[in-house]
Amino acid sequence: MYKGELISIGVAISWTLTALCFEYSGKRIGALSLNIIRLGMSIGMLGCTLLVFTGSFFPVAAGRDAWFWLGVSGFIGYVLGDYCLFNSYVLIGSRFGQLFMTLAPPSAALFGWWILGEHMGGYALSGMFVTLFGIGLSVVGKGEQKGKRLQLKLPFKGVLFGIGAGVGQGVGLVFSKLGMDYYRLDVNPQTDTELFMIPFASTLIRGIIGLAGFLIIMLYSRKGKELLRSLPDRKAMTAATGGTIFGPFLGVSFSLMAVQYTEAGIASTLMALTPIIIIFPSWFFFRQKVTLKEIIGAAISVCGVSLFFM
Repeated sequence: MYKGELISIGVAISWTLTALCFEYSGKRIGALSLNIIRLGMSIGMLGCTLLVFTGSFFPVAAGRDAWFWLGVSGFIGYVLGDYCLFNSYVLIGSRFGQLFMTLAPPSAALFGWWILGEHMGGYALSGMFVTLFGIGLSVVGKGEQKGKRLQLKLPFKGVLFGIGAGVGQGVGLVFSKLGMDYYRLDVNPQTDTELFMIPFASTLIRGIIGLAGFLIIMLYSRKGKELLRSLPDRKAMTAATGGTIFGPFLGVSFSLMAVQYTEAGIASTLMALTPIIIIFPSWFFFRQKVTLKEIIGAAISVCGVSLFFM
């Protein structure tokens, strides 16, 4: 009873741990090095999972169209979106970074309507405004200078990275769905195991493209030495490993499991509780100041997300 709901809450907790681990690691070794390390780890974990259940480390059945659209998704979601997300962790912290991730459902709904022709009803439109209002309530405060009634409480660059992370995640999800549809046609699953492995294989393809993109950025920016210097940092590597296990590996796995036991809307809403759950550990571990208005804003943003699944 309530198995799916409990798993969904577990996923929200898992993603909270991921955000905290990546914030700590990112501040020590930088967002670029962290993205390369954690994508390399996640590719290894996902590949081993596929090897156990399908007999192949790589998704060999994926066709050209599946690779193309999942590659587009990987570039937008990982290279652009996650680069912004991890930089937001460094600049404004994982608590606010996760708050901006509530922009993902509105972005996915908007681009799904534009690109895939999906229906976007009144609840979705209401959810967009409620989510934006909740974020605004959390990040905007009274102006300290004369003549300014309102001003951002966070670094402007960090806010831009947060917006880019949420939008990148949402848009990447749309192209991921398109790529998975092509991959499903290529595989033509005959068993539950084959069907269950499609999201894992699709995530692996996205990860490969994302890793390639970050390696190109590293070569172009000549930050290879920065990556090599980060590897002996045991604390950063331990945090990166923990974040990878709780996020791309366990988080994704249990999110797929949750929708098997409860409705997708209920699961998605409960999994979106991360911006609220993360408030206490952010205060406890990083001593971040938390105001009542920020808590209310985070709660409103999550309520906005829930409207998308009504």
